[in-house]
Amino acid sequence: MQKNNSFWLNSFKLNNFNKLDKNIDVDICIVGGGITGITTTYYLSKQGYKVALIEKDTLMSKTSGHTTAKITSQHGIFYKYLFDCQGKEFAYKYLEANEKAINNIKNIIETENIECDFERKNAYVFTEKINEVQKIKEEAHTVKKLGLVDCELVNKIDLPINIESAIEFKNQAQFNPIKYSNGLISKIIENNGMIFENTKFEDYEKNNEIFKVITNKKYSINSKYLILTTRYPIINFPGYYFLKMYQEISYVIAIKPKNTIKFDGMYINSEKPTVSIKTAKYNNEDIVLIAGYNNKTGEDIDLRYKYEELKKKAKEIFGEFELLYEWNTEDCITLDKIPYIGDFSNFSNNLFVATGFEKWGMTTSNISANIITDKINNKTNKYENIFKATRLEAIKNHQELNNMIKQSIKSLVIDKFKNYTDVIDNVKNNEGKIVMFGDVKVGIYKDPDGNVYAVKPFCTHLGCELTWNDLNKTWDCPCHGSRFEYTGKSIYSPSIKNLENYNFE
Repeated sequence: MQKNNSFWLNSFKLNNFNKLDKNIDVDICIVGGGITGITTTYYLSKQGYKVALIEKDTLMSKTSGHTTAKITSQHGIFYKYLFDCQGKEFAYKYLEANEKAINNIKNIIETENIECDFERKNAYVFTEKINEVQKIKEEAHTVKKLGLVDCELVNKIDLPINIESAIEFKNQAQFNPIKYSNGLISKIIENNGMIFENTKFEDYEKNNEIFKVITNKKYSINSKYLILTTRYPIINFPGYYFLKMYQEISYVIAIKPKNTIKFDGMYINSEKPTVSIKTAKYNNEDIVLIAGYNNKTGEDIDLRYKYEELKKKAKEIFGEFELLYEWNTEDCITLDKIPYIGDFSNFSNNLFVATGFEKWGMTTSNISANIITDKINNKTNKYENIFKATRLEAIKNHQELNNMIKQSIKSLVIDKFKNYTDVIDNVKNNEGKIVMFGDVKVGIYKDPDGNVYAVKPFCTHLGCELTWNDLNKTWDCPCHGSRFEYTGKSIYSPSIKNLENYNFE
């Protein structure tokens, strides 16, 4: 069994690229080598632009490579919320944009002859609880009113469980995101696009309408346009995205049931905790991916039960099984649940952003790539106002905004005055804690052999006090979701700087 190892990344290999080793001039610089950055680079290079895509690690190595790989416009129980909050036209366009993205992806696969296990599947939101049925019915009624999707209310699904109700979206899809991305990458290279891995964005300047992106503290990229597709924007101002989003971690297991797999479709429940179930191709056979049990990044809770709950649910549904993989991933969620796509701010010309995809990045990546491509071409995209990144309406979500402010105050101010009673000697092997070393707070991790790794336990993004994630052996930020290896290396944005290390030899 592969622990903390994505099935997609372990089973299918991506092309590798060198780091940037000289100064270059291009039309467009794209920062972030997930599926959004790759798709945007594909579209723009195909149109003849000179594009450079940079990734601080390797392509698809973060959220995009840890997905469940649904391509769907069914985003849980969502359209009743959109209809009530934003109106019928808004909900219609959101649904239409996602349906168009599914077809766009299918057309790319067919046009470019990409073999990526693309399959049309029906998608379901179901409930096993009687008190959730009304919510399912209202969602189905709203979607039918919008009229874009073949949608049905059903009381049976293929999964071997008894449900109370479910809403079915026909003709959704799934694929292998690594194979798909490899196909796009091949076309990018054919189109003379440039890709650089292990090339870290450090800072940028703008002079005479030209961006100068500084990488690895050494080489720079000059470009007219700059696009951030880093999941969480790595530039703080003037966009202020850290006031408008939070991050969640989801957990996934890949299993091979002992009994023959007899279900079709993609499933997610409407109640909490969330559980998502679908198949994937593995050695020409179907395996099952089960995901869910989300929590906010940096939440100070015991995470060790997360995989156990998924395995318990898997056994409840499928009986005995072989556990193949388990991993987790992080997603950005906006306060109004709608992604931010387009202009980074009202004060930054030719700087674009795509973020806040919640759990639906496979579909939204294509929406983002099309909106940003159209903006660079000075074309009006009919969906750009739905996802307008400079909107302020999200601040109206007072409950979630207050939660973010309270957490930030606690982590930035209150926790900094809290003294810890533990000392280094009290930290056990394979354990992490914040301890006091004199009057200094130190983040300590002792590996299974007793080797000590000591860091300054404050996020390099905006200085929030970090929490220890015992499941992944990482330091996590409860304010904005940055994550660091126990060595201090920054692995998830918005942080781009490593933690300061202490030497206790």
